[in-house]
Amino acid sequence: MDERTKEQIERICREVVGPLVKTDGGELHIVRFEGDDVHIHLSGACAGCPGASLTGNGIILAALRSAAPKVRLILTTGVRVPPHA
Repeated sequence: MDERTKEQIERICREVVGPLVKTDGGELHIVRFEGDDVHIHLSGACAGCPGASLTGNGIILAALRSAAPKVRLILTTGVRVPPHA
């Protein structure tokens, strides 16, 4: 994934998806980019929420694919935010 695409994904997370997650009491953290994989961690009210996978596949992944059609989302949840997120 090139730098321009990473910047677009970061902007989508910051301006679109992050605020949506925040309305439900959650926090979205980009952990890292690895090839076509984007590792995202959800914390706050999303930690351990059974609906987090629906949020990941239905909202986050769909938004990221507007910038990178082949992107894969690796989603984790929990109270502890991974280092470098």
